[in-house]
Amino acid sequence: MNPVIHSLGLVEYQPTWEAMKRFTEERTVETRDEIWLVQHPPTYTQGLAGLPEHLLNATDIPVVKIDRGGQITYHGPGQIIAYLMLDLRRWRLNVRELVSLMEQAVVDLLGEYGVAAKNRIDAPGVYVGNAKIASLGLKIKRGCCYHGLALNVDMNLAPYNSINPCGYSGLRVTQCVELGITASLNELQAELTQNLIHGLQQHYLKKAGA
Repeated sequence: MNPVIHSLGLVEYQPTWEAMKRFTEERTVETRDEIWLVQHPPTYTQGLAGLPEHLLNATDIPVVKIDRGGQITYHGPGQIIAYLMLDLRRWRLNVRELVSLMEQAVVDLLGEYGVAAKNRIDAPGVYVGNAKIASLGLKIKRGCCYHGLALNVDMNLAPYNSINPCGYSGLRVTQCVELGITASLNELQAELTQNLIHGLQQHYLKKAGA
């Protein structure tokens, strides 16, 4: 029942998004769930409710209008992105539970390195102090999800200065390397994946035993 894990490396945003949509459109009740681990070249993505004023300055970084919830965010090399293609009914999950599970996977990962992180009820994602270190976005179609989460590890944060991250003016962003975490991106990616799968399994077992 565990998801199939694909580590795809550095891939362009647009074809990856198209592939996620195609996978979700074509899947059946027998299709195994998948988690895709990627990095993207510099790209801004703007969600369905995205307001153009949250892009503060014109840059040469492309802005892709996409079908997840939320506002504008930035993706670039040095950021772990985990795309979750899950049948929510299979895991007995609702959207709020999935968001909490994703956030907790990041909180637990950072906690393993002595960094205290938290989620916020008013603004999905994971924060260290008042700075955001991970963003989330999902699309649900016919009971299945795609998109996922992005964790800042060791990247150029300057492009965040040209946006209101996730629609919040003045929101600071941070990353693992700034917090003294020296583990490699590949190590952190593997641990994050384990946390996500463990969270899914624990949730399922809890619901099955309820």
